[in-house]
Amino acid sequence: MFSFIRKWTLPLAIAVGISGYFAYTAIPALDSTHWWVLQTVEVVQPLLIFLILFITFCKVRLSDLRFFRWHIYALLMQFCLFALCVLLAYQCSIFNVQSCSILAQCAMLCFICPTATAAAVVTAKLGGNVGSLTAYTILINMAAALLLPVVIPLLHQGASMSDAQSSVFNVQCSIMLKVFPLLIGPLLLAVFLRWLWPRLVNRIASVSGMAFYIWAVSLTLAIAMSMKALVHSHASGSLLTGIAAVSIIACVVQFAFGRMIGRRYHDTVSATQSCGQKNTVFAIWLGYTFLNPLTALAGGFYCIWRNIYNSIQINKYEKTRRKT
Repeated sequence: MFSFIRKWTLPLAIAVGISGYFAYTAIPALDSTHWWVLQTVEVVQPLLIFLILFITFCKVRLSDLRFFRWHIYALLMQFCLFALCVLLAYQCSIFNVQSCSILAQCAMLCFICPTATAAAVVTAKLGGNVGSLTAYTILINMAAALLLPVVIPLLHQGASMSDAQSSVFNVQCSIMLKVFPLLIGPLLLAVFLRWLWPRLVNRIASVSGMAFYIWAVSLTLAIAMSMKALVHSHASGSLLTGIAAVSIIACVVQFAFGRMIGRRYHDTVSATQSCGQKNTVFAIWLGYTFLNPLTALAGGFYCIWRNIYNSIQINKYEKTRRKT
């Protein structure tokens, strides 16, 4: 049963998230609970992301981490593409071109989103260097935690350049309090507990599949929230097609760049997964929490594309191993 769930996590999460949302909203007796459920999800979702990262970092010893030159190039690539998307989204918002702004924000989320915790599993299956990937995961988490609170107020629906400077500062503080602890807090907590209570950390790290099943629950909630954004947006088919196209382009670009830079520095698998394998649950949460809710769909689409790519890569790798 567990192997079936693990193999079909993505389609199951999509099916349960979509069907669960429509089943819940179709029951009139539950109408009065909608607000409470929404508030609960907004609290539970970041908590689940925190737990996933914490469990992952419990498996990491800082003394085992090694940083490589390709980390710098990967960070520069993601930062440059992120900055370009932010500039485009900001310009579109100034000229009130909403569809263009939404697409630029979707690309922005795809590029700045940290590396997924599941990337370590795929990297290990493909024979890559899990240590270098974990080091990059820490770096991109720190970069995202520092950049997002600065950038999002420029695009935030409640803030604009005409607002008082103190208002923009308040938005930045609000985002910082939500994003920074979510991305950096798990690492700091894992390091502190490893020093204070190493047996507990080793016990958490030894529980096989815990982070995976938490991720499955979190992904289901994220899909349901994406469906809510889609239903209430009345978005045109062309805009939805555009979001799907932007997400697949971002996916291809990042996997391709990671593969290129990884080959140069003889760490192909780790670099490819570090750049292309994204924490899409975080992207979805970030989209419907701080930006236009439609941007959350980009994370859902990206999740599909990245899993298709990784399924193909794992299948090719296993065929090659059987031949040898």
